[in-house]
Amino acid sequence: MLPDTLLVAETRAWFIKAANDLRAGEHEFSAVPPLLGDIVFHCQQAAEKAMKGFLTWHNRPFRKTHSLEEVGEQCLGIDQTLKPMVDRAVPLTEYAWKFRYPGVPDEPEEPSVSEAQDALACAREVYEAVLSRLPQEVRP
Repeated sequence: MLPDTLLVAETRAWFIKAANDLRAGEHEFSAVPPLLGDIVFHCQQAAEKAMKGFLTWHNRPFRKTHSLEEVGEQCLGIDQTLKPMVDRAVPLTEYAWKFRYPGVPDEPEEPSVSEAQDALACAREVYEAVLSRLPQEVRP
């Protein structure tokens, strides 16, 4: 039986958005100086959208949330082998807000270069891990 055309399109749309966030994060390293706060924000967004694409494919509803722990737990309800990836991704959640607004006390204004590099590597891992568990036709 062939997958539903609308389901394929909706799932693919999530992965296109996630891929665009990865591209934006990569591109922002080329700015002088690199846009580190934006990079980590796009990493969080890429991981979130990839996980939501995975849930979409499996017809699992999800709340509008940036919590990678919450979304990741839903993914684990489908595939427990994603646990190491989810555990690694959960700390990206704070990048949805941490460097987005001024005046957060006791916090640096920007992440370090190595923090941004680690976030990008993690976001790529999430993207590839969940996409590798889905059929080829949902790939962007």
